[in-house]
Amino acid sequence: MLLLFSSCSKNNTAELAEQKAPAISITSPAANGTFIAPANLTVTANASDVDGTITKVEFFSGVDKIGEVLNAPYSHTWANVRAATYTITAKATDNSGLSTVSQPVTITVAGNSQTPIERYGQLKIQGNKLVDKNNQPVQLRGMSFFWSQWIGGYYNTHAVKWLKDDWKCTIVRAAMAVEFDGYLTNPAREKAKVIAVVDAAIQQGLYVLVDWHDEKAHTHADAEVAFFSEIAQKYANSPNIIYEIWNEPVGVNWSGVIKPHAETIIKAIRKYDPDNIIVVGTPNWSQNVDEAANDPLSSYTNIAYTLHYYASTHKQWLRDKATVALNKGLALFATEFGTSEASGNGYLDETETKLWWSFLDQHKISWCNWSLADKNETSAALMPGASVNGGWTDAQLSPSGKIVRSELRLKNP
Repeated sequence: MLLLFSSCSKNNTAELAEQKAPAISITSPAANGTFIAPANLTVTANASDVDGTITKVEFFSGVDKIGEVLNAPYSHTWANVRAATYTITAKATDNSGLSTVSQPVTITVAGNSQTPIERYGQLKIQGNKLVDKNNQPVQLRGMSFFWSQWIGGYYNTHAVKWLKDDWKCTIVRAAMAVEFDGYLTNPAREKAKVIAVVDAAIQQGLYVLVDWHDEKAHTHADAEVAFFSEIAQKYANSPNIIYEIWNEPVGVNWSGVIKPHAETIIKAIRKYDPDNIIVVGTPNWSQNVDEAANDPLSSYTNIAYTLHYYASTHKQWLRDKATVALNKGLALFATEFGTSEASGNGYLDETETKLWWSFLDQHKISWCNWSLADKNETSAALMPGASVNGGWTDAQLSPSGKIVRSELRLKNP
């Protein structure tokens, strides 16, 4: 009996020793391949096991796991890959728990040298989406300048270029002040600031929102008509331009006041520019987009509607309003948002900010962050005294500026 038991033990040990580890190799992408960011890469492997079955295949970039597949074909889509050099491996595990790691494959994802204008071209509205020259949905992300009459030093070529090169903005917003010693008092001075940003954005291949930054536009409609008529004549052939009329209507309703005013301004713009997007302000500081959705500007094309929010004040209830408007076919554009309370100051709500970004990403809603300013307030992106010409270090960025810049660099091509 003892000899028989010993023989069985030896046989079992031999069988375990003879079990083979699985084989695996990466078949795609090819070694030393080059791709353009943001890349969507299909990583594929061949895996087999001569004396068992493959239970899973895992894919890695360096030490970071990027995907897992339990059944053949062993293929994973690695989405939105940023510019860098990557070493990819695949690991196969069999039903005995044995595993094998493939030979590494090194690839390069290069930066996209195209400007946003080269990439997307003439924009238009289709349904509730902003789409590019190939009719593909586009989400622009960037920064809004502060009220032009108060912190106008940043309205220059150097700041715009830095926002493109370092912050990876695809759009900027020139917020031309109308009242409070703005355009109504000094039209040439404030208009020159806006034109400086527009010309710089065109030179850099960025989109630019030309914002009539006003709460009472219906009380001086002639001035808005004159301004946008001039801008439309000057820039009608530039696909970079997006017109933002009546920034934040306050204390008036949509159908009786805002919509008729918008029609007046739209007609003035369309006299010279039949194509570029016009973004129309909505009731209650551009929050009640659901009200506009009940009576849209259906006689006109390439119209979007303004959605403004401040993350610490405007939460799920405003996302619900936006969802109602989207479901009724409105294209929304968050031309201004803050990470703070509605005052521009107070608590920086990073959790709600990220919830809003997720919502905007889900629905391909473009956005500009308020604001490129060195004011001592929560929503300002820069610390007091930061250079007006860009080149800002991390120490010169506010807490809000740091998280917004990080989001821009993560999400924009």
